[in-house]
Amino acid sequence: MATTLSLGAQLAVNVLDAQSLLAAFGVLGVGVVLFAETGLLIGFFLPGDSLLFTAGLLCAGSGRHGIHLALGPLLVAAAVGALAGSQCGYLIGRKAGGALLARSRSPRLHEGAQRAEELLERYGHAKAIVLARFIPVVRTVLNPMAGALRVPLRTFTVWQVAGGLVWSLGLILAGYALGSSVPNIDAYLLPMIAVIVVLSLIPLALELLRSRRTAKEGARG
Repeated sequence: MATTLSLGAQLAVNVLDAQSLLAAFGVLGVGVVLFAETGLLIGFFLPGDSLLFTAGLLCAGSGRHGIHLALGPLLVAAAVGALAGSQCGYLIGRKAGGALLARSRSPRLHEGAQRAEELLERYGHAKAIVLARFIPVVRTVLNPMAGALRVPLRTFTVWQVAGGLVWSLGLILAGYALGSSVPNIDAYLLPMIAVIVVLSLIPLALELLRSRRTAKEGARG
């Protein structure tokens, strides 16, 4: 009976809510979510930034929400999920080209693909691969785009590893540092998650504004 209730709670998890994901799946869930978000186009909506930061907070928190994570296993799971996901996305893109993206009807996903291609053209492979980690949706589609555009495997691997470690471990450690320095920080978990979600959307918003400004200037010219 207890097993049935536990399974029911996991099936009822809200995949858009970092706290719900962590409560249901713990450290393992972090690795799986990061793999899906960075390696599979269907994972573009998952809350990578807020999940990492929240997990870091919960490592240092009091566990008053019934969730307490171990920092060491969390860092390992996050790194493995983020790096393996990106590499998988690249290989899918290299084999399938743009076919998978073309089948999607999601405007948000197509906008992300356009931003990913612009990043690759504007900043070059290395910088674009690292920057994409910090832009929601773009970090999902850049990997298959890099594969489809035949970015050299060695170049992609080196820079996705560098960017993936900075992104995944950096956000976790930032959350852990804040949780360790502010007593009972998990009492303010929901407001903190909201702040992280807003901050994670800033790079995408700035990129959209820049794109619209460029388009207007081109129309005037």
